Amino acid sequence: MYTATTRDITVRVQPQFLAEQSDPATDQYFWLYSITIENGGDETVQLLNRHWIITNALGHVEEVQGPGVVGEQPILAPGESFEYTSGCPLKTPSGIMAGTYEMAAGDGPLFDIEIPAFSLDSPYQPRQMN
Repeated sequence: MYTATTRDITVRVQPQFLAEQSDPATDQYFWLYSITIENGGDETVQLLNRHWIITNALGHVEEVQGPGVVGEQPILAPGESFEYTSGCPLKTPSGIMAGTYEMAAGDGPLFDIEIPAFSLDSPYQPRQMN
């Protein structure tokens, strides 16, 4: 489990390699990642946008930006959490993902919270530091 906390909002990530959706013979590897966002602060916040930086084992970087997560822009009151699962394909047997969520709280300025960097490892390559 990978964890980061920004402004009392904690993001936890658990990646999982999916062998049944991967095909090493054609350089297709697929991971699911489950994310929990927990509001430990004292104000209600809303997740507006996501920004991912995905780097494969060859150093190729892809950025993904857009509104919300899995079609939602969740609102989290103090003490509430939101969980979702999504996926990531790569053409290499390992990589790394990291990013930010853009958040809003009340009438204040928008702010980013950290999504912790997490490793995407498959059994088709020896584990290495990305």
